[in-house]
Amino acid sequence: MAESRHSLFYQFAATDWDGFLKGVEKEGLRVDANGFVAQTPHPVALGSALTHPRITTDYSEALLELITPVFNSTEAMLTSLRDTHRFVQHHLGDEVFWAASMPCEIDGDQSIPIARYGSSNIGQLKHVYRQGLAVRYGRIMQSIAGAHYNLSLPDSFWVKWQQVTGNQQSLKDFKSDQYFWLIRNFRRRSWLLMLLFGASPALDASFVANVKHDLGRFNDNTWYGKHATSLRMGDLGYHNNAQASLNICFNELSTYTGTLDKAIHTNWPAYEAIGTRRDDGEFIQINTNVLQIENEYYSAVRPKRTTGPGEKPIQALDARGVEYIEVRCLDLDPFSPWVLTRPRSTFLTCFYWIAC
Repeated sequence: MAESRHSLFYQFAATDWDGFLKGVEKEGLRVDANGFVAQTPHPVALGSALTHPRITTDYSEALLELITPVFNSTEAMLTSLRDTHRFVQHHLGDEVFWAASMPCEIDGDQSIPIARYGSSNIGQLKHVYRQGLAVRYGRIMQSIAGAHYNLSLPDSFWVKWQQVTGNQQSLKDFKSDQYFWLIRNFRRRSWLLMLLFGASPALDASFVANVKHDLGRFNDNTWYGKHATSLRMGDLGYHNNAQASLNICFNELSTYTGTLDKAIHTNWPAYEAIGTRRDDGEFIQINTNVLQIENEYYSAVRPKRTTGPGEKPIQALDARGVEYIEVRCLDLDPFSPWVLTRPRSTFLTCFYWIAC
């Protein structure tokens, strides 16, 4: 069945191809003149991290995230990222935008400032969520940076592809089923991206201070993995025991949102022992469940849907189906000034196309 489907897809794409839509999100630390993670607030010249559509912060106040709009052209996407990157660096003063996925020199958890988004309800919620990540996994893990590559196909493609396959579902359900087909194929082959594009084989010694590891010594300030390509995607990176117990199901949209929703409402004893508030009443995590919110789930690829005001990601997916795929296993490319080169972007698009 899969073989005949692929044959049909290749024949169809050769004559009725509308092209991919794509966008990129690039994270990166602000670093001071001494090579340490910046302790300064989010620069005023970059606008509000809560509301700016192109420049925000991720976990840390020092961890910038640059976001491009959606484009049907790789060149336009890279130009947008380049222009935003230049604007940011122009307004960083003596600081620089760290080029690597693994962080610069740090001095323990407290040297990683948690992002703040003002006093509004949504701003406070975003801050408390990050406080929760700190008490659950430590701040150091959250200082790691990466790139997210977002890809989708326009409705014009889906309407024609549905006709070719003779599918009778609603367009929303058909698209979601096809995206989950793609996600399952992607998850089986994602190791190749980390093999080819992994760019974090070494890290600063301060990252693993007082941590048991099996890395080799490169010099006084650096440890490395002998055969590593991406320490960011290994046990020293985005990894935790609570999530290792999850069994998120990618069979279809309903099983995905159902198992994810269960994780958001399942208590985890270790987090319950921490509680949700300090003695002075300050919130330190949103709840004591396996996941505070959907975005806490770490995965190499995720189905996504743009949310409306006050809408949760699961609600948006259930209501309107999958809109695009977010690829999350990409290290920053230290040899590219904008993190993503045209050849690498082209390869990722081809990889995505093959996974269809």
